[in-house]
Amino acid sequence: MARQPKFRRILLKLSGEALMGSKPFGLEFEVIRLLAEQIKDVHALGVEVALVIGGGNIYRGLAGSTHGIDRVTGDYMGMLATVINSLAVQDALERLEVHTRVLSAIEIRQVAEPYIRRRAMRHLEKGRVVIIAAGTGNPYFTTDSAAALRAMEVKAEVILKATQVDGIYSADPKKDPKARKFDSISYLEVLEKGLKVMDATAISLCMDNHLPIIVFDLGVRGNIMRAVMGEKIGSIVKE
Repeated sequence: MARQPKFRRILLKLSGEALMGSKPFGLEFEVIRLLAEQIKDVHALGVEVALVIGGGNIYRGLAGSTHGIDRVTGDYMGMLATVINSLAVQDALERLEVHTRVLSAIEIRQVAEPYIRRRAMRHLEKGRVVIIAAGTGNPYFTTDSAAALRAMEVKAEVILKATQVDGIYSADPKKDPKARKFDSISYLEVLEKGLKVMDATAISLCMDNHLPIIVFDLGVRGNIMRAVMGEKIGSIVKE
């Protein structure tokens, strides 16, 4: 008898940087293709998949504000960057014949549907991959906060946060060889230690609603599948 996935509805959170590959900026289309293949494999098991993608590979609102751009304007520019990334991932998925919808918190009707919670849930129930773009649609909120909020709204069972390291460490493992990896850690510990898992708003939202977060390395092929099947990979944030 084939093993069953541990989670039936997931929210996959990707940073914009995850789509850059080896490039210093923009999109690496081979990386996007490999990502789409992994999502297709998980989706084929009947797992309902929602995605929230950052925009840091194109533009960061907070970084822009240090150069004199108004913070609110900069944040809206960052939201538009997430729409570009979402369309790229949608295209890669649809090339693999995975029906995908982009729902945007900022209305751009020519390229995306407006984000409406019930519509997003209906798409998931119909077996479509849903990519939720433009964050929360509000300045001052990160795409981490958007991921936590949307996961709650669509009743995802887990947030899978794909990163460039294989879990949560006490310090940056690329800079500190003594950095300790946490296999499991509580929400409060993440907040108290100031660990850069997700921002404090997102962690608090997940804590209040008992939503686990699995942090893992996107660069290892098959890791999305392993996480969905309940294998021990990366680090988990939970009660």
